[in-house]
Amino acid sequence: MIFIITFVLILGVGLLIYMSKEAFADRVIQNVVTFSDFPESFGEVKIFFISDIHKRVISDKIIEEVLSKKADLVIIGGDLLEKGVPFERVKQNLQNLRKLGPVYFVWGNNDYEVDFRALDALLLDCGIKVLANTAVSFESVKGDKLILLGIDDIGRKRDRLDLALEDADDTGFKILVSHNPQIISKIKKEHQIRLVLSGHTHGGQIHILGYSPYQKGGLKKRKETVLLTSNGYGTTALPLRLGAKSETHLVTIKKGNKY
Repeated sequence: MIFIITFVLILGVGLLIYMSKEAFADRVIQNVVTFSDFPESFGEVKIFFISDIHKRVISDKIIEEVLSKKADLVIIGGDLLEKGVPFERVKQNLQNLRKLGPVYFVWGNNDYEVDFRALDALLLDCGIKVLANTAVSFESVKGDKLILLGIDDIGRKRDRLDLALEDADDTGFKILVSHNPQIISKIKKEHQIRLVLSGHTHGGQIHILGYSPYQKGGLKKRKETVLLTSNGYGTTALPLRLGAKSETHLVTIKKGNKY
């Protein structure tokens, strides 16, 4: 009997250690996404995408790895923090991300747990561009356009995709950033949004016997749009993961025949 209890305790402690390692992993997943209609004049565009940071401090390992890959843009996909996270930690994370390139941010549900006006001021002070139902355009030397749209949080019904689309040029390759992947249900063919970057679900965070309320993150084709849902970098509630390891992404977009 004592042997069985000891074995169960050892097994339990081992599982907790494993789940903690999953939760605090420092991974940069390299996603290469090719589109037949991506403007060839841009060559390839590299986006470092990180979502759901919550309480974590972004590690030097992540920063150094992405620096070596030379990202063109950095996008924070919401939940930069949550209630109780000191702004000094947030500022440190933002300053480190700024080393990688120009940084863009969309709001997540947990970002509103704090004084969001103070957070907005901090983002401005750190040189972070907030995409809240707005868009920004980039132009190649040949005049082709890449358009980055961002919407506010769906969970708080602050999302206005229509306003973001109005802010965008009519023509150009469109990438939409939404903290919540549910935005996919609101995208229509005529919007011509080719790629969506999202987080929020944490990939289910903890899968018991393979089951979780949410699926693991990854790339999925949804009609004319490709959806990337990230497992996220941090955790919520428990600092543990199982079957949905923490991750960030270096998304390389270029011309090709897959999508």
